[in-house]
Amino acid sequence: MRPVPGIKGFIETSFVDWKGKVASVIFLGGCNFRCPYCHNHPLVLRPESLEDIPWVAIEARLLELRGWVDGVCITGGEPTLQRCLPRLLVEIRSMGFQTKLDTNGSLPDVLERLMERGLLDAVSMDVKAPLRADAYERCSGRPVSVGDIERSIWALAGSGLQVEFRTTVVPGLLGIPYILQGFRPVEVLDPRLKGMVPYSEETLERMRAVVAKDASKRAERVFAPGLASRPVLTALPPLGKAI
Repeated sequence: MRPVPGIKGFIETSFVDWKGKVASVIFLGGCNFRCPYCHNHPLVLRPESLEDIPWVAIEARLLELRGWVDGVCITGGEPTLQRCLPRLLVEIRSMGFQTKLDTNGSLPDVLERLMERGLLDAVSMDVKAPLRADAYERCSGRPVSVGDIERSIWALAGSGLQVEFRTTVVPGLLGIPYILQGFRPVEVLDPRLKGMVPYSEETLERMRAVVAKDASKRAERVFAPGLASRPVLTALPPLGKAI
């Protein structure tokens, strides 16, 4: 295989990056978002300052891990920006590993091509905010095409893959969204957030309970037989008011 540029990090074994599986994790540099709470900001802001890890070294270690590691997670940064991504996925799958992608969903064309080629088993997509341009720009740090985000959501929802949608809740930045994960004020891109006290796990659990209860009611309304062939995300009422 030709050299793969832009591999900036490698974790041999992780129990948290792919639910239910032991995974290796490959980090690709570069991102088109500037989320203020990003904890991988060296990969986002200064990927060229990080040394590339040779693919041959990662390949050799992955071969040794066969039978122990179930799959490989490609994360970033934003992996779909990298032209080498399809080639990297092909190589990993040829070694007998399953593949998972972490993405912000801003490049639906790339995501759809990867799925059409059968290069993915699972995808985790970070949904930064309610699907409104102002909320998304506030949470991603850049103007974003909400239409592209919604297109990625629908592509994944109908893909048959193992799919996870995630939203990071930062006090003062975002209200209660649909899917919640805790905010970590450690080595974040925006230094003003380093002193921010995150929501406690107890508070997050209360939020999740509200989300789960309300989501089931809305799903019944939207997916009612004979009403629509698919739900319209932008028609769903927000669960919380963004600040």
